[in-house]
Amino acid sequence: MTGQAEACGVDAHLLQTGDELVVNIGPSHPSTHGVCRVIVHLDGEIVTHAEPVIGHLHRGIEKMAENRTYLQVVPLTDRLDYVGSMYANWAYCRAVERLAGIRVPERAEYIRVVMCELQRIASHMMSIGSTGADTGATSAFIYAFNQREQVVDLFEAVCGARLTYNYVRPGGVSFDLPDGWIEQCRAFTRSHPSAMVEIDKLLFGNVIARQRLKGIGVLPAEEAIARGVTGPAARGSGVDWDLRRDDSYSVYPRVDFEIPLGENGDAYDRGRVRLWECVESCRIIDQALAQIEEGPIKAEGLPRLLAPRPGEAYDHIESARGSLGVYLVSDGSVRPYRMHVRSPAFQNLSVLGYLAEGHTLSDLVVILGSLDPVFGEVDR
Repeated sequence: MTGQAEACGVDAHLLQTGDELVVNIGPSHPSTHGVCRVIVHLDGEIVTHAEPVIGHLHRGIEKMAENRTYLQVVPLTDRLDYVGSMYANWAYCRAVERLAGIRVPERAEYIRVVMCELQRIASHMMSIGSTGADTGATSAFIYAFNQREQVVDLFEAVCGARLTYNYVRPGGVSFDLPDGWIEQCRAFTRSHPSAMVEIDKLLFGNVIARQRLKGIGVLPAEEAIARGVTGPAARGSGVDWDLRRDDSYSVYPRVDFEIPLGENGDAYDRGRVRLWECVESCRIIDQALAQIEEGPIKAEGLPRLLAPRPGEAYDHIESARGSLGVYLVSDGSVRPYRMHVRSPAFQNLSVLGYLAEGHTLSDLVVILGSLDPVFGEVDR
């Protein structure tokens, strides 16, 4: 049994209790996709119970926000979902704008949509690439990261950063699109769909990957809804829900796109939904770039020190992991009285034990990866 655990990349910290074996996976291990510890109870090689233990990355971002001005909080949000920083920027700024009654210029709204759809692609490439690595398909990892790097290059051209962007600001965005950037972006959206078809054949069409992913970690649609699962993890189960369409915001009502859905709710469907969402993101970006017009990128007359009237506000967006919400309370000062983040990564992780029960230890790694957790957002 110890040899099997080591083969799965499990820490050699084992506790024998009768006929049951307790194995600690993580918290510092590539298989846990971050600093997550999973306490796994095994009957032979079969998982009888799996309990994720979080908190190893907790930095107190929500509490830190109480001691910073509304603008100073934006860089903190980058450190939540650090694989999709644009989303946390935008969700927080929308809550601030709702709280302070700020109207965002139309050009800035289009730029936000373009950036966040690019961020969806970059995030999904990370997820799909790690799915390949989890199943032994290293080539798929390289193919996916080639696509992610092209998106990160576009981000760097706009704001100078490649991971934590601090780009979306209350009232707009920090920089306008540089000369030639739209043409570079269109070149990417022309080439990316064919790359997704190639990765689909390479990874999801591979007989070994299909055996490792199909029927693994099945999440029925009713369970996904009952447990608050959102994003691709829910849409892989056939849950037809996407905030961009069903609680539409920004300029999403002006663009046409489809919502890819899975049928079986297994690790295979969750991964493949992400792949086809990238193709739909390219459609959204192309339409947004065709509709964008010249104009201001920031709301006029905003003071550097925002002091919204006393009250509360909540806003949410569809991030790469699901419904990402930010709740803010103002006491009339220049600092938030309270901030709370509704993390889709945290909510989705709660089904890990349910999905893993009855599967093998090696399947547990695949199931955890299929939920696409980012522990900066889980722990906060």
